[in-house]
Amino acid sequence: MTFAHPLARAARVWTAAGVDEGEQRVLVIVTTIPLDPGHKGYKKSLVEKLTRAARDYLKDSKEAGSFILINRLRDWAPLKA
Repeated sequence: MTFAHPLARAARVWTAAGVDEGEQRVLVIVTTIPLDPGHKGYKKSLVEKLTRAARDYLKDSKEAGSFILINRLRDWAPLKA
């Protein structure tokens, strides 16, 4: 079962290595909705819907232990020095 949601552009489970050399399965969800509360287009309700869907998926699938929401790389703003 793969994660699918109208607000998600892509999703995949990745294995992340921890500091203690342990591994954890993480659901990485790529979205185009603004995730930064300081962004003018940020809508808390949309982020909450996607977060709720991710939590439900993890609870039902047991495929990963956690998730992260990220924007597409091309949507990232350059870092300010």
